[in-house]
Parts: sequence; structure tokens; C-alpha cells
Amino acid sequence: MDFNLSEDHKLIKDTINRFVRDEYDFETRLKIVEEGLGSSDKIWGQIAELGLVAAVLPEEAGGLGGTGLDIAVVMEEFGRGIVVEPYLATAVLGAGVLATIGGHDDLLESVIAGEVKLAFAHYEPEARYNPKRIDSNALKDGDGYTLTGEKSVVAHAGEADYLIVSAVADSEIGLFLVPADADGLSIRDYPTQDGGRAGEVSLDDVTLGEGALLATGADAQAAIDLAIDRGILAVAAEALGAMEAARDLTLDYLKTRTQFGVPIGKFQALQHRMVDLCLEVEQVRSLVTLAAVKFDEPGPERDKALSAVKVKVGQAGRLVSEESIQLHGGIGVTWEYALGHIAKRLTMIDHSFGDTDYHLKRFIKLKKAA
Repeated sequence: MDFNLSEDHKLIKDTINRFVRDEYDFETRLKIVEEGLGSSDKIWGQIAELGLVAAVLPEEAGGLGGTGLDIAVVMEEFGRGIVVEPYLATAVLGAGVLATIGGHDDLLESVIAGEVKLAFAHYEPEARYNPKRIDSNALKDGDGYTLTGEKSVVAHAGEADYLIVSAVADSEIGLFLVPADADGLSIRDYPTQDGGRAGEVSLDDVTLGEGALLATGADAQAAIDLAIDRGILAVAAEALGAMEAARDLTLDYLKTRTQFGVPIGKFQALQHRMVDLCLEVEQVRSLVTLAAVKFDEPGPERDKALSAVKVKVGQAGRLVSEESIQLHGGIGVTWEYALGHIAKRLTMIDHSFGDTDYHLKRFIKLKKAA
């Protein structure tokens, strides 16, 4: 099997790399975070103009690809820049659900153009990491539905134009498209520790028309499962990019910081620790590549690959963060330096779509069932 990137994927990587370098350097990111906006309309417009929203969506939905490798390539580069824009929420999750279900070409066209932002409101306060537990309800109300329930830690909920909400309708799982300004919908928006934003979503008798129902039953469950799988792969690839950035910052620091008249990178003890750090990053790269390749082959092998990479990302992310900061010393945790922000993002990724313990148990269960 050839694991080398195609020319198209190399072009996407180069495009995002230049964009982050020229338009989204660390100072720009820091300004967006400090202003508490969650994202920049200007930056989001540029992301859409570059075709990066379309890059992770299938051609039949108006996208340019949508394969596992497409998602991994884009998210790895965004991870390098610790980008806080709502790309995961809108392009990977929200638009991914609409593309899976089909029949919403006009809305998808607006999303791809950068005119509409989405949020995927699925996990609930009492569910922990269990994606199957849904307590929200959708009661039939004439030709439409009335939604009640709570959704927790919904990424970029406060910036979304529409929320895609899961709820139980007539004893079946359903997915609903809810406008952000719908009566009865309230969002408690707040900053997350990594510079992003999330929201607690309350649905208090939200009345929707018949057209708000996206899918029910097996179709809805399949769309949810695929969205979560896309999310796992996306954050794993993002974590890889963030770890690479931490590695590069640490290498540069060891080469330039002097002690006793020589760069501290010449001290053998620090060299050994740096080697261990680099090996962890390469192991993550291997598992991200495997998960990306397996992603387009639905079934137990894909599930195992996704849980395996999520476990490794959690373990390696902790080690890379701790070692990088310790090798830097005090500067590693200062607000004005990127490393501390990378460590925070890696911590948040570990808790997204199931943490290390959750996916280790899931992997063991899948292995026993094989």
C-alpha cells in the first residue's frame, strides 16, 4: 500500500501552510482568542475561498473529496497553527451530516461558500462519552415537531447559524435542523481552555416545521455515527499537527538556549528526552495514516483504527506537552508563547469524542468481538 501523499494532497498542505504563515500567525490567533470572538469572519471567509470547506466533503455534495486522507491532511495543517476557527464544527461535523443525508444542496452551497456556520449538537450532560444515550425528545406537533432537551459542550454553538440536533422522535432517533434564532432555543456560550468556544444548548419547547426533520431511524443513526468517526479522525490529525509544532519549537529552543557557553541541546540527557518525544510523534503519524486509510472502509477495522489512534493521541499528547514544557522551562507556559496553547489544545482533544480510557475499553471490546 502506498502511503505517500498525492500531488493534490501536497498542494492542500502547502496552501494551508502558506495561509497559516501569512494570515494566521500566532499573534493573529492570540488576538482572536483575547477578543473572545471565537473566530474571525475575515479568516473564515478566506478558509472558504481557498476551498478548504469543500475539501472535506464528497463530490456529490458539492465538495472536492471528503475521504479520510482529505480530512487528515487538512486537519494536520490546522493543528500546526492551533487554528481556533469553527472548521471542525462546521465543515467536518455539520456539513458532513448534511452531505451524508443528502437533499440539502442549497444550504451546503452556502456552507461551502463560508456564508453559513453549523454546529453539531449531539452529546448530552448525562451521557458522558456515550454517543448512544439521547434523552432529548421531539414530539410530533401537527406537521412539525416540538423539541425539548439539553446538549452539552457543543463546539462553536454560539457562532452557528444552524444547529443539527439529535432527539428521540416516535421511539426512533431523529436529526433536526434548528435555526439559531428559534424560539425556545438558548445557548450559554463560553470560552474553552484551549482558546476555542463551546456552548450549553437548551431546547425548551422549540417548535419546528416539517422541513426541519433531516432523517430518522437507521439513516439518522448512520449519519451520527459517521459524523463522530469524522470527528475522531479530524482531532487525531489535528493533534498530530499540534505535536509537530511543539516538537519543532522545542528543537529550536534546544539549539538556541545556551548554558555554560554551549546550546543545551548538546547535553546528552536532553537529547535522549528529545528523541523519545520525536518517536512519540512518529508513532502518532503512523496511526493517523492508518486510520485515514481505513476510514473509507466502514466496519470493525475502521472502528479499531479510530479507537487505536485516539488512545495514542491521548497518551502521546500528554507526554509531548509535558516534555516540551519541561525542556523549555518557565517560558513554556507563558501566555505570549505558543507552546502552552498547544498543550491546552492537546488536552481538549483528549476529551473530545471519548477520552483515552473510553477508547482503550472500546478497542479491547472490538478486538474480542473480532
